[in-house]
Amino acid sequence: MIPRYSREKMRQIWTDQNRMDKWLLIEVYACEALAESGEIPKEAAREIREKARFDVARVQEIELTTKHDVVAFITCVGESLGELSRHLHLGLTSSDVLDTSMALLFKESAEIIIEDIHELRKVIRERAFEHKETAMIGRSHGIHAEPITFGLKMALWYEEMGRNLDRLKRAKDTVSVGKISGAVGTYANVSPFVEAYVCEKLGLKPASISTQVIQRDRYAEYFVTLAIIAASIEKFAVEIRHLQRTEILEAEEFFSKGQKGSSAMPHKRNPILSENLTGLARLVRGNAMAALENVALWHERDISHSSVERIIAPDSNILVDFMLGRLTGLIKNLIVYPENMAANLKKTGGLIFSERIMLELMRKGLSREDAYGLVQKNAMHVWEKGGDFKKTLLQDSDIRTILTPEIIESSFDIRHHLNHVNTIFSRIFGSE
Repeated sequence: MIPRYSREKMRQIWTDQNRMDKWLLIEVYACEALAESGEIPKEAAREIREKARFDVARVQEIELTTKHDVVAFITCVGESLGELSRHLHLGLTSSDVLDTSMALLFKESAEIIIEDIHELRKVIRERAFEHKETAMIGRSHGIHAEPITFGLKMALWYEEMGRNLDRLKRAKDTVSVGKISGAVGTYANVSPFVEAYVCEKLGLKPASISTQVIQRDRYAEYFVTLAIIAASIEKFAVEIRHLQRTEILEAEEFFSKGQKGSSAMPHKRNPILSENLTGLARLVRGNAMAALENVALWHERDISHSSVERIIAPDSNILVDFMLGRLTGLIKNLIVYPENMAANLKKTGGLIFSERIMLELMRKGLSREDAYGLVQKNAMHVWEKGGDFKKTLLQDSDIRTILTPEIIESSFDIRHHLNHVNTIFSRIFGSE
């Protein structure tokens, strides 16, 4: 069953109709190749192309008896061909059809997800430039560190999704491989010419070597790539969730008219979209683990992978497509609060400029240890007692004998921390 959250283009790829359409195409191309090599009459191949039909409901009805989906499919198609059916599936094994069609399904899915990533990056880029100079506090361990800009946060996400784009293109190439090599991959009853012909028609590469199946390390690479994409989505979602916390409130998911945050508390505005993305990422990661466990099959093949792939193949592709669409809308409509960012920058009374003071002391000849000690002594006083860090420094005679008031004052200029924003942006986005 295709999940209800699937989007239409991706949904169509994983329907039984599309899957079996691929099966029929492979069977027809195989007949054409057999005709080209003189193994069946060319007229037979032409008639098979014209007359071969199937009905999903009929295939499912036959499968109740055969307990084998491909056999049921071949039987159903055979009903539309009559005597010509003896040329169908000649020398092939079920996995020739299943794995070659799976390559097409992965390829089509990857192309949609690639489009999704391009759209997401476009939206992230717009928000990055919108907030290129919007100063906010950078945090390490969840604690105020030094100033950054919200645009830099977006630029980081943009580049990360660029790496995911590259990964997915590579993974798409890895899984875009077909095989028509027979029961154990030796071409005993079907010529390599048939494989080459079918794969060329389908836009796939023939596997250089296979067993009864395409090797599952290829699939594992694809599923792990989807898991990395989902992990990045989760990373962005978790950040949004933190920024929406009441105590921070520097950014917030759009809250539509009539939306409800809680059945009990009318004031609630919850980051539900981000929370959903966090949860869905867990599923995609779990599916990647299942794909990794599918790599090791008995000898030339067993069937332990099959039941797993029937679930994880549609689910992971549909999930990542959905997640990317949801994240794109979330970031596009994200409410940003620069005034709260500015207020939070001041929350520690200037402690975020402590490193600059330490460096100025070192420039005047103090060792790092001595400079650190002097600054930390004053910083801890402000941390524990409150107050203004700059005033505290100006009142410290040990500091004042080394640094002038002008140097101390200039060390609290936030623009110093943002001097290289343009440099970073030019690395990520070019010279525009």
